[in-house]
Amino acid sequence: MTIQVPSNVKDPDKVRQRRAQIIRAAVQLFAEKGFHKTTTREIAQASGLSTGAVYEYVASKEDILYLVCQAIHAEMERKLMDSLAQSGRAADRLRNAVEAFFRVIDTMQEDILLIYQQSKALPPEQLRAVLADEVRITGIFEQILRAGLADGSLSPDPEAIPLLAHDIVVCGEMWAFRRWALRGMDLEQFMRVQTQMLLQACGCSLESGGGAVHHGG
Repeated sequence: MTIQVPSNVKDPDKVRQRRAQIIRAAVQLFAEKGFHKTTTREIAQASGLSTGAVYEYVASKEDILYLVCQAIHAEMERKLMDSLAQSGRAADRLRNAVEAFFRVIDTMQEDILLIYQQSKALPPEQLRAVLADEVRITGIFEQILRAGLADGSLSPDPEAIPLLAHDIVVCGEMWAFRRWALRGMDLEQFMRVQTQMLLQACGCSLESGGGAVHHGG
C-alpha cells in the first residue's frame, strides 16, 4: 500500500532530488525537535530551499513526515534484502536474516525511533500505509518460516508463524527501544541471546546444526 504524495513539479527526477533534500533535513529536525515543534520553514532552511519551493513538492508537513517514514522503511528493507542468502536451508537463512536485521536496527536506531514516536501525527490513510510497510518487512521472516516448514529445517506451529515473524521484528527493534536498559550488553551479545531464543521458538535446534526440533508425543 503506497500513497502518492502530490507534487506541482512534473519532472520525476527533479521531484526525487528535491524530496531527498527535504527528507534528509526533516529526519534530523524531527529526531531533534519532534514533528509538532518543527516548522516547515525550518525544514526548508535546512534543506536549502525556500518554504514556497518545499510546497512545490509536498502539500503539507504531514506529507513530509509520510515521505520520511516511507524512506526509512525502504532503506531498512533494502539493507535487509541485500544481506539475505537466496539459497540453502531455511533454518540457516533464518539465522542469517535475524542477524542481518539486528545489524540494520543497530545502524538505524534513531530512524526507527522516529517512526514509532512521530508517525501517530499522520492522517489515518498515511498511517495505514506506514503500518503496511512494517507488515511487508515482517512478511520477509514469515516467508522464511514457511519455507523452513516446507523443507523440514524448522518446525513452528503453522498457525503461529505470523506471530513468530512479528516476534523476530519486535525483538530486533528492542535494540532501539530498550537500549537504555541494556547498557551492559553489546550488539554481539544481544544478537547471540536473541537469535538462539528465536530459533528455538521456531523449532530450530542450534545444537544439532540447525535441524528442526519436533515436539510432541
